[in-house]
Amino acid sequence: MKLTEQYYLGNDVVAISKNLLGKYLFTCIDGVTTGGYIVETESYNGIIDRASHSYGNRRTPRTKTIFMQGGIAYVYLCYGIHEMFNIVTSVEGEAHAILIRAVHPTDGIEAMQVRRNMPVLKPAITAGPGSVAKALGISRNINAISLQSDTLWVEDRGLNFTDDQITAGPRIGVDYAGEDAFLPYRFYVKGDTYVSKPNR
Repeated sequence: MKLTEQYYLGNDVVAISKNLLGKYLFTCIDGVTTGGYIVETESYNGIIDRASHSYGNRRTPRTKTIFMQGGIAYVYLCYGIHEMFNIVTSVEGEAHAILIRAVHPTDGIEAMQVRRNMPVLKPAITAGPGSVAKALGISRNINAISLQSDTLWVEDRGLNFTDDQITAGPRIGVDYAGEDAFLPYRFYVKGDTYVSKPNR
């Protein structure tokens, strides 16, 4: 069952980020369905979060998507190389977003291997946000698409992790954010081989 539109409208982006662990992320691109369950996320807490693209109410052609109502995709290009997929949450204007950092693949693995040019399956196939987007065929072409669509969606299949199965810690690559770089806004499932940086 797809997560409801209401699910994405909550105003606690950190709680939603943690709750997304175990939810199944799917795409259907060119008739091919790929996906798996989310095992690593990072939350970005709107205009007050120095690590967020929207910090200080920064509105640009790229960031306008984050300011939209929750329940859509925010996809951007990082370092001119990697597409990065985020889930926008909360109400219009809040600019909350959750970066999907790792997925444990379950569906369409062969198609993911082709997209990642990976003849032999390795954990790196969906470990790290750039890898997730490439493996699932997510690009800026579907930026701002609804997560109620049949192209990109999230399902609850009853997989839940207890608090002692989850690690919370600082986000990765946000050293520029000053004291906000140390906020425990990254969550991942302990022991899952697809987590991007389990030892940080």
